[in-house]
Amino acid sequence: MVFEEVLPPEGKSGIDDDLLNSSLSRFMSIAIDSVADVAPKRSDCKHQPVLLIPPDFTRFHSQAGKICCSLDGILGSNTAPNHKVTDVLPALGTHAPMTPSQISTMFPGMDPALFRVHDWRNDVKTVGHAPASLVEKASRGIISKPWPAQLNNMILSERHGLIVSVGQVVPHEVTGMANYNKNLFVGVGGVDAINLSHFIGAVYGMERMMGRADNPLREILEYASVEFLGGLPLFYVLTVMGKGEDGELEMKGLFFGNDRSCFDAACSLSIKHNFTMLPRMPTKVIVNLPASEFHSTWLGNKAIYRLRMAVADGGEVLILAPGVSRFGEDDACDELIRKTGYCGTDRVMEMMRESDELRENLSVVAHLIHGSTEGRFQVTYCAPNLTRAEVEAANYNYGDLDEVLAKYPNLVDGWNDVGGEEVFYVSNPALGLWAHPSRFEDGEGGG
Repeated sequence: MVFEEVLPPEGKSGIDDDLLNSSLSRFMSIAIDSVADVAPKRSDCKHQPVLLIPPDFTRFHSQAGKICCSLDGILGSNTAPNHKVTDVLPALGTHAPMTPSQISTMFPGMDPALFRVHDWRNDVKTVGHAPASLVEKASRGIISKPWPAQLNNMILSERHGLIVSVGQVVPHEVTGMANYNKNLFVGVGGVDAINLSHFIGAVYGMERMMGRADNPLREILEYASVEFLGGLPLFYVLTVMGKGEDGELEMKGLFFGNDRSCFDAACSLSIKHNFTMLPRMPTKVIVNLPASEFHSTWLGNKAIYRLRMAVADGGEVLILAPGVSRFGEDDACDELIRKTGYCGTDRVMEMMRESDELRENLSVVAHLIHGSTEGRFQVTYCAPNLTRAEVEAANYNYGDLDEVLAKYPNLVDGWNDVGGEEVFYVSNPALGLWAHPSRFEDGEGGG
């Protein structure tokens, strides 16, 4: 087992660049020295290519881009003269490929020719299966079939002497807490695995998953890690981000290892910095979706997922979505979402039983469940790049962005008083999870 933890030094609230870079240099030395034990078949070449697996632009704030830039400099230097980054495979999962602009913004100075595109529908191989008993437990008896562990072919190509998976640990709607082996089996996994894992998370219940490192879906991923990742020269670099005293994001922790130990330590710290327990349930929640990060409801519905355990019954989530112009991340998913709409779990499950197309796209089924309010609260999308008809056909209310911004100016994260109306504001829902104790403890939020 390899495990290292770096926390801010005494008197500082975050990890600065000097500490980050020196820590990464030490991590790489440890990884290279450990490869002979972890993956002996990959350790006998003098010159070793390195594969980096970071998140995509939707995790821009993870600092994974900065970490990859640092690793690109460290590998091939005096610290690791025989190792060089030859491939960067962003963990897209179901997301659209990164654009050249996103790559240059998130990974400044890195050669764009290093970047590969993960094709979740075609460029994968099934390496084994988790047993049907685990799937049956996780899906509450709805599905009883093995879960396919699938990975991008590049990971299995035996071309690389070192594989480094980089990302942020933060509460997540599908796996409870993001990253670690999710970056592999979902981020660079295949359509069958992603469909089933998303569906499992949805039917098990988001409110029973989010903010919890231990859950039945994570049990499936851990089984797959133990059974199918052995022999890979694979190491994880995980961050925990949080706000400093000045309100700006900073790195609260940096974790390195090759098994679950680094993930568990990161989860414990993430809950302290990324989970806000509210003393009361707001009736009006306003969530901003930065245009550079959120261009679809597939991504933007984090505004619903991450706040659903906080908002009061009969309340409203008002979503400021200047960059959202579609529903799905690819054309197939977009078309299915438009045909079905966010119509509630019972109706979505009924339609799935009647539709081969939905049964073959369980990640869409999961997304529709995740984005439904079950009638407990209202969602108003202020998305100027979608028409009123498109938004209302998806079963959301349509709002005028300019009017809402004029009515609710100068909001700050947290509680706001706007002309006597109490509003709870979140500037970016990807950065955390918000809940009222009663809903989190009971695991009930209407979904």
